[in-house]
Amino acid sequence: MQVAALRRILDDGRAEGSCIQTVPGRGYRFVAPVTWAGLDARSAPRLSIVVLPFVNLNDDREQQYFADGITEDLTTDLSRLADMFVISCNTAFTYRNKRVDTRQIGRELGVRYVLEGSVRRSGNHVRISVQLIDAATDAHLWAERFDSDTVDLFTLQNEITGRIGNTLSLELIGAEAVRPTADPDALDYILRGRAAFAKGPGRDNYAEAIGLFERALALDPRSVGARSQLAYMLISRVLEGMADSAAADIARVEGLIDQVLVASPRNLVAHRAKGQVLRAQRRCEEAIPEFETVLASDRNSASALINIGRCNILTGSLDEAIPPMEQAIRLSPHDPFIGSWYSSIGQVHLLQSRIDEAILWLEKSRSAIPGRPMVHGYLASAYALKGDLDRAAAELAEARRLISDDRYSSIARLKAVADFGVPTVRALFEATYFAGLRKAGMPEE
Repeated sequence: MQVAALRRILDDGRAEGSCIQTVPGRGYRFVAPVTWAGLDARSAPRLSIVVLPFVNLNDDREQQYFADGITEDLTTDLSRLADMFVISCNTAFTYRNKRVDTRQIGRELGVRYVLEGSVRRSGNHVRISVQLIDAATDAHLWAERFDSDTVDLFTLQNEITGRIGNTLSLELIGAEAVRPTADPDALDYILRGRAAFAKGPGRDNYAEAIGLFERALALDPRSVGARSQLAYMLISRVLEGMADSAAADIARVEGLIDQVLVASPRNLVAHRAKGQVLRAQRRCEEAIPEFETVLASDRNSASALINIGRCNILTGSLDEAIPPMEQAIRLSPHDPFIGSWYSSIGQVHLLQSRIDEAILWLEKSRSAIPGRPMVHGYLASAYALKGDLDRAAAELAEARRLISDDRYSSIARLKAVADFGVPTVRALFEATYFAGLRKAGMPEE
């Protein structure tokens, strides 16, 4: 179902009292929550939530439209998340201006989580506050405030809902992953695996997540969720240079993706994983449409945006590389992988000989994810080009220590195992990245 069609149904009174469920391969369906109503929130479906109407703290009617638009957009965005149950807007709006206990809402709607927020505007300044509440305990799990100065409320609405949606996805997965379960099923292990992945790139994190997805698949060999998440995890490990056997992982990922897309042709995780496989195979021109497929269904996919930017680097569109990366950072400023995004922006600056800017972004990357080998390699080059050879040599040694293969043993070896793009881009790598690595002490052969 297309988003426009979903919005029509959300606005249709026939959808009142229903919740939206993501259905692999088919889009969305509405599920009446009457079988859940009255249950303790702990018994409600996992990842079930209602977005209560955002409170307008001004008397301005235009502001009310803006607050309602945030409520509706968040409801739609959350509905796209796998295994998510979201109460429809029509039902949520029945709670407008009512003082109802969160636990009561959880019982009445059969949800585990409640999201509430407020909007205040003064001139061009807009402040939005939002908080996630556990419906069973009334505990506040997460809260954030967004401030912006803008005259374009529509653009602000899109950006704010995107940021909330990305952050909330991580918060919900984390909350469910630590919830005690007496008899874990496949979905429990999938949620735990996603929470492990959300810790950020690292050998131990990848190993933990992959192990949990393997357990999910053992419990349910036909699970589309387990297959797609396992595929994405394996190919992510390959691209971060942390796989013991990249070829074996890629071969398995291709098999998993094929299985998922037969059962669920529109599975966004599988399309992201396929794009990453094509990147790993040096086929960025083919990878970009896979990431664009993800964005067509999820405009706020930070990972799709960042990888489009990375593909733009290797296909020679350097001027078009940074904007989608900056958009990804705006949408998910607390993302556990943001350090690798900083590194990609630093890479663009390095290729364009903006060495000071490159070092700034690469140092931010190193601070965020010190265990990522590639950032140390790029910093070795940048420091050497700046003339700081001692720091360059130290960074090169750290890159060699962290990487799972011998790519940093020589220039020739590095060129053999990594993708450096089309000829015009390879020339830029030669003039900057490789020139810096030679100065840092990397031999030619």
